[in-house]
Amino acid sequence: MYQHEPLFLKPEFKDRIWGGTKLKDLFGYDIPSETTGECWGISAHQNGPCEIKNGPLEGKKLNEVWEDHRNLFGDEEGEHFPLLVKILDANRDLSVQVHPDDTYARAEEGEAYGKTECWYIIDCDSGAELIFGHHATSKSQFTEMIDNGQWGDLLRRIPIEPGQFYFVPSGTIHAIGAGTMILETQQSSDTTYRVYDYDRTDDKGNKRELHIERSKEVSTIPHVDPEFHPVVSEEEGLKETKLIEATYFTVYHWEVDGVYSTDLDARYLLVSVLSGEGEISSADSSHFVKQGDHFIIPSTMTEFEFEGELELMVSKSNK
Repeated sequence: MYQHEPLFLKPEFKDRIWGGTKLKDLFGYDIPSETTGECWGISAHQNGPCEIKNGPLEGKKLNEVWEDHRNLFGDEEGEHFPLLVKILDANRDLSVQVHPDDTYARAEEGEAYGKTECWYIIDCDSGAELIFGHHATSKSQFTEMIDNGQWGDLLRRIPIEPGQFYFVPSGTIHAIGAGTMILETQQSSDTTYRVYDYDRTDDKGNKRELHIERSKEVSTIPHVDPEFHPVVSEEEGLKETKLIEATYFTVYHWEVDGVYSTDLDARYLLVSVLSGEGEISSADSSHFVKQGDHFIIPSTMTEFEFEGELELMVSKSNK
């Protein structure tokens, strides 16, 4: 299969107890409920694979395309598509949670990957916060504070602003606070261990399941803020911020102003349009793109050009 055009994807939406309507209000998505928390924009995960919207592969799921047309991904090895890109609308606080690494996820959950992730703050209310890390200095102190419900002493809260970026390796205690919208780039995993959920109940009066013991097993103690060093560069038509180059992914923030032409310097790229509109074109195709679009630039599209005013999140797998 030699598709010389982007693979545009139909998002998958997830109802969450903490979700809201901003995915509709800000991005114009046709959301399924008033508590829609997640838009899985680029996903081949079994819990929500996206459907291709254009070209000869229209109607196929991304996981099928990964299996049957690996040449579109530079013949990258691996049974499973490695990354997942989503937009989250945290209308209420998310649970305090932690994710396992690859080894633990494969052994205990049968997942192909653990979950290292990163967040770009698209928008947030004044005074919004994240929980990022904890204050325990030893495993025994960490365990004691959880067992005693000392959440105010244990959890580390930090204020946030739009445009900030956070790297969240597996093992990091974290929670996205109310009034926050983020774009998340992560390993393709859906394994989450909830440590604390504010004793909330669903519409039937049931509390959500917690995973205290597994959380204790996989959490990094003591917490250490991960190091990363964004690099800004500019060329004709583009301001690029390389936000992070990590084990599993490299993530960029692109601001296109005018015309930006380039060669594909990765096996493939994952692209999400945060704002603006314009066109992406190659020798064989031209497509209008707008806020809320998600697409993959395949390895067969060796040269491409953006034209317009666009704010893009772009990522690539580092497998």
